[in-house]
Amino acid sequence: MLVLSRKLGEQLVIGDDVTVTITKIAGNRVTVAIDAPREVAIKRAELLEKAAPVQTRQQVQQGQGTAGSASSRVAAYHA
Repeated sequence: MLVLSRKLGEQLVIGDDVTVTITKIAGNRVTVAIDAPREVAIKRAELLEKAAPVQTRQQVQQGQGTAGSASSRVAAYHA
């Protein structure tokens, strides 16, 4: 994991086509703007974490065994 410090208005460029701009800083809250192509999925991690246990229960009910790692649960959620 790469950890960077950014100031208001500064940007991060990810790959050739994703730009993250710091648009607002208020107390312990930071607002970012993400510019990316439509085909790039951008999701909040906490929503994926909430959805993963639901997917895990469905897998168990369908006889697919245990859920495995968090990354496998997220991959299953995307499927």
